[in-house]
Amino acid sequence: MRDTVPSKVFFAPARVTKWKYDDSMPGKLQRLLKTFNLSAVFDKDEWVAIKTHFGSPGAHRIVRPVFLSRVVDAVNEVGANPFVTDTVRIKGLEYLKVANSNGINHLSVGAPVILADGLFGNDNIILPAGEILGRIAVASAIHDVTAMVVCSHVKGHINAGYAGALKNMAMGGVSSSHRECGWKCGRGSMHTIGEGELTWNEELCNYCMQCVELCPLELLAFKDDKLRWDKEHCWRCGRCERGCQAGAIHLPGDDERFMRSLAEAAMVVIKTFRPDKIIYINFLTEIQPECDCMPAADVPVVQDIGILLSNDIVAIEQASIDVLKEKHLPSSMAEDVDAEGDIFKGLHSKPYELQVSEAERLGLGSRRYELVTL
Repeated sequence: MRDTVPSKVFFAPARVTKWKYDDSMPGKLQRLLKTFNLSAVFDKDEWVAIKTHFGSPGAHRIVRPVFLSRVVDAVNEVGANPFVTDTVRIKGLEYLKVANSNGINHLSVGAPVILADGLFGNDNIILPAGEILGRIAVASAIHDVTAMVVCSHVKGHINAGYAGALKNMAMGGVSSSHRECGWKCGRGSMHTIGEGELTWNEELCNYCMQCVELCPLELLAFKDDKLRWDKEHCWRCGRCERGCQAGAIHLPGDDERFMRSLAEAAMVVIKTFRPDKIIYINFLTEIQPECDCMPAADVPVVQDIGILLSNDIVAIEQASIDVLKEKHLPSSMAEDVDAEGDIFKGLHSKPYELQVSEAERLGLGSRRYELVTL
């Protein structure tokens, strides 16, 4: 924990009360960025990574390009040089095409759009981690750049339950694999903490092929009506299990160790920067039940809430979790669960708050915050 003084988290509500640009979401984001005084964070001519998630084919409810362009404009105004980036989730060239189809390109955001770990997802630097992960492969462009704005779309997640800035830093700042140690020192080491062995129940399987279609690395196939799994190259993302509506696939993991590993990986990425060279923006809009990695976007489960900004990753995550406990939207997946005020607990049954408390224990910030509403 940094100190006993609450960290400031700036909040712009989504509700529009005046028909003026300044009251629009892009306008409010601009005002948030001016309130924060970026010139005190970024230096003239400094390269600044705008870290986001490019989405997937069919998963279009990402941080909208109009918001990314406002962040780019604000960084440009202080004389720094921004670029928009993410790490490889599917094959690199295909992922850039996905980004473009979702509206993220150099024309829409006003800055270069690059893959932080190269076209093949193995351009990274191995760094020592902690007692859980041991070592982890940080994307080279994120490792080498000196400053960053982390633009996170708050949503649900297969493994994390809740996904915001911590997940964006941990899994988004780390490559899926490394040239020598493969997925075991990439983000796959977080997903199942190394012990995940996929099992398939033939009696339950209805051969819908969703697991095959969901695999980002094309490592699942049916041959002679038997599921074949390439365990050597699989980085255990869990999409196959989550997508199997028949319950025929199981990929075991340890929720508590996973939450702790998420905080540990985020710590490694954050420590490649000098203190106070990262700001975090959480977008609580079009809030999905699943990660933006999935090949479809469902109806949002929570009403649009707004945008949060802070230089404390723990504080912004705690604030996001707190303000999320609003009314759930009808005609969404929220109707299918008994959420009792916590939609992501109801959807995923994961102890997601552990990632935040562990990040605080590791010294990444404080859960004590002061919410400053725009």
